[in-house]
Amino acid sequence: MTIWSKPVSADLSKVSWWKSTRSANNCACVEVAVLPDGQLGVRDSTNPDGPALVFNRGEWAAFLAGAKGGEFDV
Repeated sequence: MTIWSKPVSADLSKVSWWKSTRSANNCACVEVAVLPDGQLGVRDSTNPDGPALVFNRGEWAAFLAGAKGGEFDV
């Protein structure tokens, strides 16, 4: 499965970002936000002012299913 998303340059400073409660304290995490239009933003927690990727609900569901199913395990 390949999922592509374009980085966005929209102002995402007013959305609420969160990361998993299972995240380690080493700050090497991604953060996720629900955007006003219902899409999901993903960004690097170590670079909150950097670019974010935006996925629609179907793309996000496909990614989660792949992750849960071990599709991205190395």
